[in-house]
Amino acid sequence: QVQVVESGGGLVQAGGSLRLSCAASIRTFSTYAIGWFRQAPGKEREFLAGISRSGGSTSHADSVKGRFTISRDNAKNTVYLQMNSLKPEDTAVYYCAARETALTFNVLITVSDYHYWGQGTQVTVSS
Repeated sequence: QVQVVESGGGLVQAGGSLRLSCAASIRTFSTYAIGWFRQAPGKEREFLAGISRSGGSTSHADSVKGRFTISRDNAKNTVYLQMNSLKPEDTAVYYCAARETALTFNVLITVSDYHYWGQGTQVTVSS
């Protein structure tokens, strides 16, 4: 059974940084594409960043490009989301998602692309 667990959320002041981690209990982690999403109260779940199974391809939403960076360490079964220059509007629950894919450089960017989801970690940015 695939489990995905997010960590690293918390309270930070505007302009600060956080690094989120996504740990997956997947025996063949390197065959899974991973994505980060967030959902603020009353809003739809929003794609932030995705990374291919190899780590060779990434995609970032325009709203976070230049501030957030996704990366992965397949040896540790972990994907990271480095978040810099945080703003109050970044406040949300952040989710990690996974899906097995046969395509080495495929990046998945929609909610429906993913099969497995974590429970989320809260990020709150104060002004």
